[in-house]
Formats: sequence, structure tokens, C-alpha cells
Amino acid sequence: MALRKEEINRKLLHLMALLMPAGIFYLPYLFSINYYVSVIILAVLLVGSVIIEHLRFRNPAVQKLFYSVAGSMLREEESKSTTGSTYVIGAALLCALLFKENPHVAFMVLFMFILGDAIAAIVGISIGRIKIGKKSLEGSLACFTLCMILLYALFPLFPGILDQWGGKMPLLVAVGTSLAITLFELIPLKLSKNIVINDNLAVPVIAGFTMLGLMKLL
Repeated sequence: MALRKEEINRKLLHLMALLMPAGIFYLPYLFSINYYVSVIILAVLLVGSVIIEHLRFRNPAVQKLFYSVAGSMLREEESKSTTGSTYVIGAALLCALLFKENPHVAFMVLFMFILGDAIAAIVGISIGRIKIGKKSLEGSLACFTLCMILLYALFPLFPGILDQWGGKMPLLVAVGTSLAITLFELIPLKLSKNIVINDNLAVPVIAGFTMLGLMKLL
């Protein structure tokens, strides 16, 4: 299947979401800003996004403006439901709160999920042949590979991220966290037949607890 320009633009826009994990870790680390400043910023972003989501379904003027700006990048299911971007902001806020004592964990799992989800979609749509539900094996392998590359090639270059391990990520933690992101991005998280937890919200949180659990084993 050909990769549409709109899908590429959607993923490029999602790259802006990397500012959220960067803010969670580096605002306190580099600038000695109180940790809760990041939390408040994320909370404001989430409230604003929820308000826009609410108005686009109920206010014709807002709906017209919203679709003129972002309509081409929406997936079919998002035309009638909350967009993935709002869930990602929610995930960033949850990670900032849940992993307050380990902001490097929040940084890594959000960073890996945002980029891993993007590469999984791009590879799956462009060259995916082996389908697993609505996604593809090729996309999942690309996601796992990218997560491992980030953990071993990129994160060691980021100040402070891997200080707890002397600048090098333990293999067990790397593989386990990458698998958590890959598998839960691939498999729908169903609580019941009619209740599905959005992967944009759930996967970073699951990956964060996976990373913390594996850290404790070591």
C-alpha cells in the first residue's frame, strides 16, 4: 500500500510530541526548574486539547476551523472520536506523575513510543505484508528495532539519561522494555468487548512500569 502524504505529515507532526518527554526530564535537570512546572504545563495542554476535542463535535465554527487545519491528517475513526494526540498528551502527564522519582524512565518510554509508533505505521503502510489485525509484523519489527537503537545508540549520548547505569543500558531492561512497547502497540488492549484502552495512552505507562520492574531485578 502506498504511503499517503497525509500519513507522513501526521507522523511529522507527532514528532513535536518529543518536546513533552524532553520537558519532563530536562527542565529540572538542566535548568533546575521545579519538576511540577512540567506537570502543570502538560495538564494545561491536556485540558486545552480536551476542550478543543469537545468543541469540534459541538461547535460548527470550531469544527470547520479544526478540519481545515488538521482534517487531512485524521484517521477515519478519529473523525468521530478523540484524536491520538490528546491521548499522547494524557500519557505524558500520567508518566510525569507516575514516574516522578524516575523522570529518566518517563523520558525514555515516551520517546521510544512516539518514534516507535511512527516508524511502525510508516513501515506497516508502505511495505507491510504480514497482517496482524489492523497492523503488520513488519511494522512491529521496525518498532522493536528502533527502540533498541534508541536505547543503545542515541540515549547514551543524552546527558543524564543513563547515568543510573553508568551510561549503558542493561540488555534485559532494553529488550524487555522494547518488547513491551512493540507488543502492546500491536495488540488491542481490551477490557471488555466494547471497552478498549487507547494504545497512545496505555503503552508508555505499561512500558514505564516494565522498565522499573526490570531495573529492580538488577
